[in-house]
Amino acid sequence: MKLRNLILLAMVCLILLAGAFSGGFIAGRLFPTRQAALPPLELATPSTEQISAAAATAGTPEELQELFKPFWQAWNLVQKQYVEQPVDQEALMRGAIRGMLEALGDPHTTYLDPEEFKTLNTALQGEETYEGIGAWVDPSGDYLMIISPMPGSPAEKAGLRTGDKIIGINGEDMTGVDGEVVRKKVLGPAGTKVILTIAREGVEPFDVEITRASIKVPSIESRMLDDQIGYVRLFIFSDDAGKELREALKRLMAEKPVGLILDLRNNGGGYLDSAVEVASEFIAKGVIVYEEYGDGTRKPLEARKGGIATEIPLVVLVNEGSASASEIVAGAIQDLGRGKLVGVKTFGKGSVQMPSTLVNNQGAVRITIARWLTPDGRTIHETGLEPDVAIEITPEDLQANRDPQLDKAIELLKASQ
Repeated sequence: MKLRNLILLAMVCLILLAGAFSGGFIAGRLFPTRQAALPPLELATPSTEQISAAAATAGTPEELQELFKPFWQAWNLVQKQYVEQPVDQEALMRGAIRGMLEALGDPHTTYLDPEEFKTLNTALQGEETYEGIGAWVDPSGDYLMIISPMPGSPAEKAGLRTGDKIIGINGEDMTGVDGEVVRKKVLGPAGTKVILTIAREGVEPFDVEITRASIKVPSIESRMLDDQIGYVRLFIFSDDAGKELREALKRLMAEKPVGLILDLRNNGGGYLDSAVEVASEFIAKGVIVYEEYGDGTRKPLEARKGGIATEIPLVVLVNEGSASASEIVAGAIQDLGRGKLVGVKTFGKGSVQMPSTLVNNQGAVRITIARWLTPDGRTIHETGLEPDVAIEITPEDLQANRDPQLDKAIELLKASQ
């Protein structure tokens, strides 16, 4: 399996996608791929061979033995004294890994058990359908938060919105419950029902009953609008997003549009490679994004040649659900003056995660290895991108099925003719 760097949506996650996970729940901030080696670390870290040899003898690398004495003492006490025996040693091992990564204080550096790791990969590769309510979520906060419902999903039909927090499930309070545990409780077989208690800004908490379904995660939709304006909406930066976008653009460009709208609203992220591919269809040359490492060094990722929509007038739609890879593309287009951003401030996920598979089929860890910056050197982590033209969608707009952000994008493109 190809090694991928995930720009994990802190919201998600996961991102997420995150991370991205099963049952139609995908952590919104998943991302990217890097094939190049990382800068060498200056720490005297035990080698894989040392650790493997130590594991084979049920020991700890010599230079870490003193440090890990309390850990093994606690492990042995649990084996001998815990009231319910025998203890599930595999669960303890996984819990130890989770706890170690949580101690870093970075919600994007996480452990994925084998099921989560498999689902994350298949979700981004677009290979499977999922059973659940159909929403991208962020499990990293106090409550599981909706990044965005998937188009046509039970979550969308039930009226769930970006920013909604799941504070209860089937009458059970989710206060203090880990986001991943909450996410798994929301999942379930198609046809079954779940009652979610939702906290939404400005209103009292309310219950909503949703019937789960089999959900195919969408990647892209495209069509010609009135006034000869092409429209492309990208839902996730999956493995095939760049290829699918190029095919859609070929069809649209054949109809000679006067302008294009790229809709990245509620797109929580995906692969970094896909973000560069997508941006390269609109940007002829220049840096798309920088990866900045802990020692201050920066690696530029530049536009790839051959984009087929690098000259046509362009507007990008963004909102609070646009995260990570979406922000990479939007930030590059904004910094390079390629087009205008219309909507509201984006989510603000600006770090890169490297997933590494663990031995013995025990899942994977994803570790934050870098932050990314826009071509002008801006960091958007926890701040987001401000649109060039700020337009909100009000509850009244939603009820009346109006889209003032899309209307504004059309207006700008018509004025540019």
